[in-house]
Amino acid sequence: MAFVLTWIFGPDKLRATLPIWVPFLIALGLELHFFASGLRPPRPRRSDRGPQDADLDLYGYGGEAEELLLVRDGAQEIWVPYAGETAEEVEELIANAREVSEEEEDEAAAEPATKKGRSARALSRLLGGLILIGALAAIFWLVDSRTGWNGLSGDARAKATARFSREASAVAGKPVTIRCDESGNYVGAVQHADGVARIGGTLAYLTPERCHALYRLAFEDKVDSNKTGLAIAVLAHEAWHLRGVADEGTTECYALQSGVELGERLGLARGTAEQLMRAQRVESTLRGRQNPAYALPAECHDGGRLDLEPASGWFP
Repeated sequence: MAFVLTWIFGPDKLRATLPIWVPFLIALGLELHFFASGLRPPRPRRSDRGPQDADLDLYGYGGEAEELLLVRDGAQEIWVPYAGETAEEVEELIANAREVSEEEEDEAAAEPATKKGRSARALSRLLGGLILIGALAAIFWLVDSRTGWNGLSGDARAKATARFSREASAVAGKPVTIRCDESGNYVGAVQHADGVARIGGTLAYLTPERCHALYRLAFEDKVDSNKTGLAIAVLAHEAWHLRGVADEGTTECYALQSGVELGERLGLARGTAEQLMRAQRVESTLRGRQNPAYALPAECHDGGRLDLEPASGWFP
């Protein structure tokens, strides 16, 4: 339940990368588990016909009785401890044992009603839980459809992806298409990627969160420092893959450099774009330590082999 509430009221990134059915299924699974637990019968009693240890201890014959007597009372069999008692004492023991046996029979007769009550309570809890899940599902849908990239109209998203495609084409050096993976089939938390592209291809996917950050910059002139910088770097990164660069470290080095002009075309001032790409270089260095495949090459520096404009005197 804590995860479900975090998905609803937590950061946009969580809702953008995890589809709505994930928290919904978690809540449903928990409710079904509670329902099944309520229906589970209590541990059955042992069917040993002899006197139980608890009975022996209760009546004080745990270690004193030398033998046990089996008394038949009609169709009923009663065990009583015997240690030399008189006939009257034995009769009293039988009477006490008969009372205990009758109480057990009463409990057994009441057991079906107990089971019925337990089932009714479990069903009531299930119905209440399903109502709660239904309410949560409505909240999920409302939050998912009113916030972030999914909160934009279809026309706004179409204009945005067309703009992203034009900017990526400028980096790739050929016409390419950028799509925002609203279904989560290609990128997101499950795939551990903000973007994906086929090397040398013409199509790339970005997560809705990255698309929304780019939209806010290009169409609303709003900058959210780290989110904006990361979105620009991801778009440039996938564009370089479409251009044909396969090595992740090299691709990232090129993306940080071309991200400055890309940011300018999307509405940033030159100085702001440079600042964001420097910050992304720090982030890239940290990611490279966790995943060596994405580490920036040693040649990725001002005047190095991977410097796209060695004469410019600037490098992120």
